[in-house]
Amino acid sequence: MKPLPKVRLGKVLNLDLARVPIDAGATYPMVGVLSFGRGLFEREPIENGKTSYRLFYRLKAEHVVMSQLFGWEGALALSSEKFAGRFLSPQFPTFLCDVTQLDREFLGYVMRSPAFWEDLGTRASGMGDRRRTLNPDALFACEIPLPSLAEQRRIVVRIETLAIQITEARSLRQQAAEQAEAILKAYLNRLFGNPYEGTEGNLGISNWLKLDEVVDDVADGPHITPTYAEGGVPFITVLNITSGRIRFADHKFITAEDHRQFQKRAKAEKGDVLLSKDGTIGVPCLVDTDREFSFFVSVALIKPKRGLLDGEFLTWAIRAPYLQERIALQSRGDMIRHLVLREIRDLTVPVPPIREQRRIVAMLEAFQKDVNNLKRLQAETAAELDALMPSILSKAFSGEL
Repeated sequence: MKPLPKVRLGKVLNLDLARVPIDAGATYPMVGVLSFGRGLFEREPIENGKTSYRLFYRLKAEHVVMSQLFGWEGALALSSEKFAGRFLSPQFPTFLCDVTQLDREFLGYVMRSPAFWEDLGTRASGMGDRRRTLNPDALFACEIPLPSLAEQRRIVVRIETLAIQITEARSLRQQAAEQAEAILKAYLNRLFGNPYEGTEGNLGISNWLKLDEVVDDVADGPHITPTYAEGGVPFITVLNITSGRIRFADHKFITAEDHRQFQKRAKAEKGDVLLSKDGTIGVPCLVDTDREFSFFVSVALIKPKRGLLDGEFLTWAIRAPYLQERIALQSRGDMIRHLVLREIRDLTVPVPPIREQRRIVAMLEAFQKDVNNLKRLQAETAAELDALMPSILSKAFSGEL
């Protein structure tokens, strides 16, 4: 297929700055530009002259906007009626298309192309990514493919048709991922039932006890601010336990002295269970390591009685819908939800014989493996979908679409 003709953007795009002097008594609804072609967004309004700028730019619906600071990473966008009349700082110059030669929607897709960002980046000035800036001349110097207006509009329609299909496929993948998690919850619901409502599950467990009867202790970390160190003992928070196992990554370290203070109150051992009790509540995690660590006060430590309650079984039981509902019901706080240790001890848990607990764990792990495989396939498909749009834009502007 014949390559599309190219033209310098400055021949079909004109600077159009609607300058508005700052009035100290006025309120200015502000707009910003997201990077990577994600469009405009509303920012906090500026009131009573609280700005160092002497003027703002007023947006028109027909404007094209560029961020001088981040245009090189795709911070360019088309305005619309939604943003007309709002304001930009002088860091965001605005432009108008020569509509006799350039279709705005066609330019909008050009500006979403990584190849265009790369070209624009070669024209930025300054040292280091966070200090590279652009001026209108840099944008004008970029070359873009420019077929006839009719061909531009045909390409736009083709891209939009494919974009709709990608969006629909992505939505289906998201629904599938949510359904995979829902399948696991439904499975747990069928297995355990709900002792608070007298609903028996498929496991037919008859022995239900208060957690306090089958644990040696339920505790949390001391209410102190630790001293963080460059290295030392890992300090675990809720963010490190969301996968059901402790993730020793992206955590802080505390000094050995602080660690000793934490250990006096709550020392985690292999087979224990951690439970988030502040903010994101009810997330259980098995301690499956002998590695030394301390944990934040937002995490509770549950120490099952050995030979009576298996820590991994308890982790699964806490994930069951009946206990998650109970935990949510018993939590308190308006802004940040939290559980007190007394409410954790009061939770009702199934306690079949230890051998049966381990059989149930093996069954649940096998089911979890199937769910994880389904999620992995969905994630791979989602990544492929994410790569489609850049590929489509590349083909469109090389005359292959």
